[in-house]
Amino acid sequence: MSAAHEPPPLGLRMAVAVIAAGTTMAVLDSSIANVALPTISRELHAHPASTIWVVNAFQIAVATTLLSLAALGDAIGYRAVYTAGIIVFTLGSLLCALSHSLTALVLARVLQGVGASGIMSVGPALYRTIFPPSQLGRALGISALVVASSASAGPTIGGTILAVAPWPWLFAVNVPIGIVDAIVAARALPAHATRRTGFDAHGAILSAPAIGLFVVALEGIAHGTKPLVSASAFAASIAFGVAFVLRQRSARSPLLPLEIFAIPRFSLAALTSLCSFLAQGLALVSLPFLLQGPLGYSPFASGLLVTPWPVSIALVAPFAGRLADRYQPAILCTAGLALLAAGLAALALLPTHAGALDIVWRAMLCGVGFGLFQSPNNRELMGSVPRERSGAASGVLSTVRVTGQTLGAALVAIVLGAGGAAVLGTATHPLVARSVATTLWLAAVAATAAALVSAVRLRAARAT
Repeated sequence: MSAAHEPPPLGLRMAVAVIAAGTTMAVLDSSIANVALPTISRELHAHPASTIWVVNAFQIAVATTLLSLAALGDAIGYRAVYTAGIIVFTLGSLLCALSHSLTALVLARVLQGVGASGIMSVGPALYRTIFPPSQLGRALGISALVVASSASAGPTIGGTILAVAPWPWLFAVNVPIGIVDAIVAARALPAHATRRTGFDAHGAILSAPAIGLFVVALEGIAHGTKPLVSASAFAASIAFGVAFVLRQRSARSPLLPLEIFAIPRFSLAALTSLCSFLAQGLALVSLPFLLQGPLGYSPFASGLLVTPWPVSIALVAPFAGRLADRYQPAILCTAGLALLAAGLAALALLPTHAGALDIVWRAMLCGVGFGLFQSPNNRELMGSVPRERSGAASGVLSTVRVTGQTLGAALVAIVLGAGGAAVLGTATHPLVARSVATTLWLAAVAATAAALVSAVRLRAARAT
């Protein structure tokens, strides 16, 4: 049986540092390679369109293994899965750095993605293990700070490394950090007993294509794959998904215990998270088209103008996490989502000749809103399930984040493409501004929907 709270062997700060280091590497590597794709294409003599698989392979590997590795954490311990994830991620990073062909690089990125999934799938569960229940919001505030900081720093760090070293160093820098983190993790993180007696291998086999094909279909839409191919991937995803659900209903040790979705606090928090990450994905993917197109900013300047968004999240999320330990999380979540929706609507209403200040305060409003929402909502999601289901909840938390972001990116491509091929080919075309405004309004609608779902929790709390 899991203890209510297990102090880390080497102290709380060391355990947090270990988790933060691994999470930082995993999140950074989801975007750090983006800026290097043209260089990789040229040096590996690969077609530019094919190099997108350097990014896709990592994302698909993460998405398809999150639930399985989270369940494995419930079965054998979160420390074991986290440490193994660091080792696999470090090995994948080394193989990426040593790759001399695009095929080898893509395969190495798959391995790296599986390792990153091991890190991210049990990260929130580890925080719940090492922090007392009264400080869970604070713990998940730290997690949100690490994720937001890493996500915002990815392109900048990637560009800095490329300015002084060849592209393999984007991955090689992970190797010494990963080795140290794996060694320290084995000693700094607590081992804990679990009630789970088995691992649902059949469920894992079904969940991987269910989620993976869904991501492939969305990525296909985003990159202009033939409609029949994307539709077939969606249909296959649904078929595997149905088979997965039927398996979970009959399995003795289900990969994803469906009863946790019968807990209103959990299911509402998961749905709220999905809608909010969809909103954020829509905005952050579409804004560069507007900033670098009709508004005429350089890529560097557009990056700086969007940076206040993740920076605001990083500043507000830890504070919001502490508040969530004292006040009802749903109140903070609903208020934060209302601010996010207002910020997105303000971005959609940007004037034709918007200045830097016009953009910055709107991005900050979005970031403050998202930061006020994220930590309390994660606390609600993680804290609403029995402790022995922490791994499953952690896997759901990470999966809805990846799904929301991926769906947002696909919707941006659909909206931009619906404006005509000239929209993507001519950056300054007025249709770009109108198309981006449409995606931002969709983002505002998604954020509003999230706020409404979150408000349901307020009424439920008053009823009890």
